Amino acid sequence: MPAAAAALDRSNNHAFVVDAQARDVRESQAGHAKPILPDVPKIDQPIPLPDTGRSIRGHHADAAGERNYTLYIPPDYRGQPLPLVVMLHGCAQDPDDFALGTGMNDAAREQGFVVLYPAQTQTANAQRCWNWFKHNHQRRDSGEPAILAGMTRAVMTQYGIDPLRVYVAGLSAGGAMAAILGDAYPDLFAAVGVHSGLRSGAATDVISAFAAMRSGSSGKPSGTDLSALRGLRIVGKLQGSQPMRQGSAIPTIVFHGDHDDTVHPINGEQVIAASVDPDIKASCARAATYERGRSATGREYTRGLHHDANGRVMSEHWVVHGAGHAWSGGRASGTYTDPQGPDATREMVRFFLANERPAAH
Repeated sequence: MPAAAAALDRSNNHAFVVDAQARDVRESQAGHAKPILPDVPKIDQPIPLPDTGRSIRGHHADAAGERNYTLYIPPDYRGQPLPLVVMLHGCAQDPDDFALGTGMNDAAREQGFVVLYPAQTQTANAQRCWNWFKHNHQRRDSGEPAILAGMTRAVMTQYGIDPLRVYVAGLSAGGAMAAILGDAYPDLFAAVGVHSGLRSGAATDVISAFAAMRSGSSGKPSGTDLSALRGLRIVGKLQGSQPMRQGSAIPTIVFHGDHDDTVHPINGEQVIAASVDPDIKASCARAATYERGRSATGREYTRGLHHDANGRVMSEHWVVHGAGHAWSGGRASGTYTDPQGPDATREMVRFFLANERPAAH
């Protein structure tokens, strides 16, 4: 198992680590009844980045709660309705680290979209994990999903974002929260990217979270063929009879390393299964096609494509062979990255921009 570890802060019963590494982060909580936030001005302050766009430090607060964020604006923005990608960092990470490791700002500058990086607080979770495993953070208009949806809507309003092209992606705990947001807010997000994460509702407490991370959530996803992914290393056998939650057919792209010892790779398969439209779930195996490939640096992968009844690709499942718990194709300047893998950032952006949310009638 890599340096990542899992721990529970028994004093407040809310700190849970999916992908933490050693880091000395200390925040005093003495004498405060509500979460301590860094000293960030209420009014957004642009930080000029010559010829590369600008990063904005902001703060969002509403009835659901409050969080800081970093917003990247590409240099060609002149008030036109651009797409928005919401990026949820993993445990022990922050927006700056996640932006560096994924290179998402470079993709945004090249292709013209805005990137929102919400920041988890250490008082909400001691290791800065999004609380995907708590039942009160797994549904619409509750907990962190409500905060993140409110933040997304506020940024959309302030910057005139195209409401049909809003996407969310994340790594590990951030990937699990991205799956929750896609499930809870299909009227807000047009597509979801889950890297090394878990499906919405995979756990409801710390104990079930450890179990899901170790061997997948209870019940094998129906209508999928994990054996078709040659080279996928199955290290545990799923047991149980609980049915998978019915998906909302939101387009979903998944990346997962088959040597991930922090979040078992079968969780990626379960994210895909949960995203499949219930009407075609039974024929998912027949609708799926698989292809093998190799990245420019030699890392092999298997890419699974799942289609709807009209032949449209509704989900992509990238199994990166030999990769661990890290962002595929990421940069060494950030944490939890695997520079040898296929470029997850580029592929997610391609997938996102090919999917618009249907306009409301």
